[in-house]
Amino acid sequence: MDFNGLFSNFGELTTTGLTQGAIYALVALGYTLVYGVLRLINFAHSEVFIAGAFAAIWTWNGFGLDQNSQVSGVGSILFYLLVAMIVAAIASAGTATVIERVAYRPLRKRNAPPLAFLITAIGASIAISEAFGIWTRRLPEGAPSLVSSKPLFHLFGVPIDSVQLLTIGAALLMMVLLDLFINRSRTGRGIRAVAQDANTAALMGVNKDRIILMVFITGGSMAGVAGLLYDVRIQTLTYSVGFLLGLKAFTAAVLGGIGNLRGALIGGLLLGVVENYAAGLFGSQWKDFAAFAVLVVLLMFRPTGLLGESLGRARA
Repeated sequence: MDFNGLFSNFGELTTTGLTQGAIYALVALGYTLVYGVLRLINFAHSEVFIAGAFAAIWTWNGFGLDQNSQVSGVGSILFYLLVAMIVAAIASAGTATVIERVAYRPLRKRNAPPLAFLITAIGASIAISEAFGIWTRRLPEGAPSLVSSKPLFHLFGVPIDSVQLLTIGAALLMMVLLDLFINRSRTGRGIRAVAQDANTAALMGVNKDRIILMVFITGGSMAGVAGLLYDVRIQTLTYSVGFLLGLKAFTAAVLGGIGNLRGALIGGLLLGVVENYAAGLFGSQWKDFAAFAVLVVLLMFRPTGLLGESLGRARA
């Protein structure tokens, strides 16, 4: 164990952990939304994330940008980021819609057992992942360097760059907007009603199918933004990257309290920091192990996660 390495790089490990954790948190929001309403673990959500990530890169390619491109000028950078974010959110939301319509809705109509949903989710995940693998010939796709990784300033001696600010800031902003949407909008009230008691909500005039579709679209949009941020941060994307990231995002959702939106954010940020600390202490090869080990330990003592409040009981 390298305590010197951990303490000497504590600040940088924290900031990079929060940055990666912000991406986990955005993807985790989709898991927790679907589970909160349907009590379903949507394992195909990792491919919803991949759809947005690829859509962002292909959007930049459409503007003539590739992994070797350098973009200057704040206006140009904001334009490329905004357009790619919109396209990524639409692509992920569209993918989530197809999954809900084709894979899950027919099962709901037939009152299929939970195991059928689980198997279908895994099958859909593998099918979509392989489709992207075939389309990309299993080769990595590169993203242009839109945001500089040079330090902007130092906070308590820790360098903070534009990528970290963009990733963490975007995640917090999207979380705030989602929280307002769920707790303040009419559709959000419908989501909370269906999450609490779907049959009673239907008797009160809530269209259950429309609400469920909105849940998938909302969660998919969050995953699309996460895909864009992943491209900006990592700048390399392969078709299979969603599997491990999706598992970690699911872990973050469970860590914070599955079905709890704010718990998903806390769980994602915490998971990113913990795995970075483990990498600094034990070595990078222990990073993934630590991410899942902390989940097992937490669930032994608090099975409902850190916050544990269900979506249906969220405060208005």
